[in-house]
Amino acid sequence: MTRGTVLQHVGNPSAPTQPSTAGKENVPPPVCSATQSPQTGDRRRRSESDDTIYHMGPRKRAAKTDPLVHHGRHFGRTIRAFCRIQALLKQGLALTVQLEFGQVSNDQLTPAENKELQIYKELLALSPPLEERLLTGSEEELFYVADMFTKGASASRSDDTRTLKGSILTWITPPNTLLNPPLSKNIKTDRGFYHDRTGELLCPATMDWNDTSTRDRLRSGELIPSGDQWPLFLYQNYEYDAENPWNGLLRSSLLVTAYKHVFTSPSSVEKSENRSTRSGNARIHGMVLVTEASIAYIATQVRFALSSSPVFSRNDTVTDSENFYNSLLDVLEDPEEKMEVLALKVWWNRQIFPVQVELSKTFSQDSVYAVIKENRRRKNAQSACAEASSSRHPAQTRESGEPSRSMATARILSTPIQTFPQDDADDENL
Repeated sequence: MTRGTVLQHVGNPSAPTQPSTAGKENVPPPVCSATQSPQTGDRRRRSESDDTIYHMGPRKRAAKTDPLVHHGRHFGRTIRAFCRIQALLKQGLALTVQLEFGQVSNDQLTPAENKELQIYKELLALSPPLEERLLTGSEEELFYVADMFTKGASASRSDDTRTLKGSILTWITPPNTLLNPPLSKNIKTDRGFYHDRTGELLCPATMDWNDTSTRDRLRSGELIPSGDQWPLFLYQNYEYDAENPWNGLLRSSLLVTAYKHVFTSPSSVEKSENRSTRSGNARIHGMVLVTEASIAYIATQVRFALSSSPVFSRNDTVTDSENFYNSLLDVLEDPEEKMEVLALKVWWNRQIFPVQVELSKTFSQDSVYAVIKENRRRKNAQSACAEASSSRHPAQTRESGEPSRSMATARILSTPIQTFPQDDADDENL
């Protein structure tokens, strides 16, 4: 070390001790534990992640979800929201086997058994290979299938509850006004009958929210409406017709908005045309028509979103959600209410799936389309009459001695078909 270097360190004790490179060429710079930028000379301390990032193993792939969970999500929304799937599979499988072996006939089944069998078949329709899997599998396999469907139904219900919790406040706020007092999107304790707006919508249609006595009893908990006391928000324009309860039932704009939010996409609520870049739940599952169970499901979700209950539970006696859901389905699936329900579903399909309604709509009788179709119908009828007339006469031989077309066709059909090995191979490939 030179004298100049010694004096430098004496004057500045904190300076790092480095060997002098004076008079030497091609000497590499000293190696330091900290990195240094060649442009700015800034030094930074090397973090532990710099040392370990190159030694980390490959990133683990996300576990693949069983497709049954995917089907369970759709089952809970459109077929049955409150269903003990394990019991349903056992009962449905047992009834199917009994019917197949003639141990019981369809006439001997009770209405409850017929309903369970129908739900069981709708569940199997979501996954065609599932029936063979249940018939040939063990009891543990049945438990696994039930668990996957239950997991999917619970997940979809939780997702919809979470998203509707905040969005519904925007939908119930009158235009160009604010809720007074304001409501929080994350806290529900001040909703329900404790707030004038949510309390008015949740008030049973047969009661008067403007009645001070009724409002006080609802808020104090002295009066707790049961699930079959349907709230006012189910009705169009929130108006109940006591003489005709079907008038406007399940046709409120709030229900339609919530249905679009869940089944098409949240963006379709704000826009007349759905421009979402992601497929909605309806398109993912190939849903093109509204079901009775899906209407009841959305009504149940909206009712819970307006309530003050923090947790969605089928055993909650305050919200009584399961009873509310089942009471709606009892009416919507009642054969005696078939005409009203049919008109209701037509109305709903126009709101949610207008494209499908357009494909099945009737055309004007004086349109070009109707004229073309009518002309084609007449030509087909004339051709059918001509064929029927010729078939009443016996087949005759042509002058050239050749048999008629009908006789030749009969001879070809009566000739046995010879099977070749190559044909069997082609069938197997198909």
